[in-house]
Amino acid sequence: MTAQPPESSPLPASPGGLRASHDDREAVVEQLRDAAAEGRIDFEELDARLEQALTSKTYAELAVLTADLPKQQPAGDLPPLVLKGGLHGASRGPGRWEVPGHVIAQGGLAGVKLDFTRVDCRLTEVRVEAYGEAAGVTIVIPDGWAADTSAMDPGIGGLKDRTTSDRLPGTPLIRLSGSGGMAGVVIRHPNRWERRKLNSNPAQG
Repeated sequence: MTAQPPESSPLPASPGGLRASHDDREAVVEQLRDAAAEGRIDFEELDARLEQALTSKTYAELAVLTADLPKQQPAGDLPPLVLKGGLHGASRGPGRWEVPGHVIAQGGLAGVKLDFTRVDCRLTEVRVEAYGEAAGVTIVIPDGWAADTSAMDPGIGGLKDRTTSDRLPGTPLIRLSGSGGMAGVVIRHPNRWERRKLNSNPAQG
């Protein structure tokens, strides 16, 4: 019996030729919107690229749309953000800023304020170490976010948790640890003045 030559198997598709998913297209859309907010592309170009992104069928078609933009580093891979109050105080936010998976806030002599109300955070959890020290730490989280403060040592200054447990789907949980120190740590939702500012400038980035 004559041996038959093996059937040739189809060549695997190149990575760029693979079909893109809805999530792949959405990730590119988010990167393009971030680039426009940072002033890297204008809004006319943004509209054109968004239209192409939503109709792209392969990875290669999507890659062209972000080839001239800086590659985004996953937030979970970012180094910890360290804020030290020192003699002059320190703050992060309000405004858009990239949230890493781990934040360390040390109140020092002038205090630290950490404001998450304008951020777009895709992490499921953010670990925040807060040390009130001499001047305290204030943490502001949006409505719909929740906090777990069970690992926090209140110290002499105490812990004031004024957040609600009404966590919305898809929002991160703030896992708070550390010590209140002399001045304490406060975690809360926006106050009346902050809400008024948020409502008057809803698109601020």
